[in-house]
Amino acid sequence: MSTRTTTRTTLRAQGFSCPSCVAKIEKQVGRLDGVDSVTVHFASARIEIEHDAERASVDDLVAAVAKAGYTATPA
Repeated sequence: MSTRTTTRTTLRAQGFSCPSCVAKIEKQVGRLDGVDSVTVHFASARIEIEHDAERASVDDLVAAVAKAGYTATPA
């Protein structure tokens, strides 16, 4: 039996300018295996992600944001 650990990671995003960008990022990051929830704060450009760090690393999260067309860095 394994114990699952959920990690909360906050990323700072750049390059999005409209609410539809929020949905695009949430959809792309939410597709990753191991991601439980994604919340994009449009006004502060923060992305809060709850995930299993063993299945979805911070690098995976940053790559998913990049795949959506935006730049993100760990906060």
